[in-house]
Amino acid sequence: MVLRHDMRRGALMMLGATACFAVMGAIVKVLSARHAFLELMFFRNALSLPIVLAAGLRTGALLRTRRLGGHAVRAVSGLMGMGCAFLALSLLPLADQTALNYTQPLFIILLAIPWLGERPGPARWAAVLIGFAGVLVIAAGQGLGSGAGLVAGYAVAALGGFFGALSTMLVRQLSATEASTTIVLWQALLMTGMTALVLPLVWTTPGWGDLGLLVLVGLIGGAGQVLNTEAFASAQVSSLGPYTYTGLLWAGLLGWMVWGEAPGVAMLAGSALIVGAGFLVLRGEYRGRRR
Repeated sequence: MVLRHDMRRGALMMLGATACFAVMGAIVKVLSARHAFLELMFFRNALSLPIVLAAGLRTGALLRTRRLGGHAVRAVSGLMGMGCAFLALSLLPLADQTALNYTQPLFIILLAIPWLGERPGPARWAAVLIGFAGVLVIAAGQGLGSGAGLVAGYAVAALGGFFGALSTMLVRQLSATEASTTIVLWQALLMTGMTALVLPLVWTTPGWGDLGLLVLVGLIGGAGQVLNTEAFASAQVSSLGPYTYTGLLWAGLLGWMVWGEAPGVAMLAGSALIVGAGFLVLRGEYRGRRR
């Protein structure tokens, strides 16, 4: 099968996905003041199911699989990553959490050493060091030592990047035999079921206003998930990389509009280091593919 490469379609889908995830993150941050992050995760997964199922039916995807165990492990890693992201949103400024989420490519490099037996070259090691230096710059700029909440927030956000990288590695394994829509369908179903098990322990009955926001979290998150999958199905990963970083622009704008969180010098400098490290990784991938 020859994969299509429609750069325009892929770019538009990725821009839409990053916008959806930024808006969803802002709503989650608002709701985290009144609801446990596990409850928010349930609504995020359960209410995204209609969108994910509709996309699966449109493409003819089925739930038939011989790798249920692999899907379950992928769902657990996805839940851990989502849990870290949602918890970090309640502790950190929106733009900070978003910037730290872009450490995923750096963790992928580290995971590929034991997982795939890869030996990163000097450029990739430089990308890892530059990226994590960016994390330290952002943390120091917010006064990391000024409170336990900030310490926990940055640690959890970085851990979320690790689980995001782990999920990516697991998806790569599954995609050898599974369609992308099948992977997304199983992910949504299993993550909904897993969060439903703990929901009674953290449940807070939402008012009508919060209920509307919870519905938006699920619908917007589901739309972003589908758009993200369609983007990578439309164009090469290396060519879409720059568009994923537009999430920082959305997060900065929403953080300023809703909470008055104007990005500081440290935030901008740290984000530049993380994004620069990401571009360095993408540049290496592009050169490798050309060879």
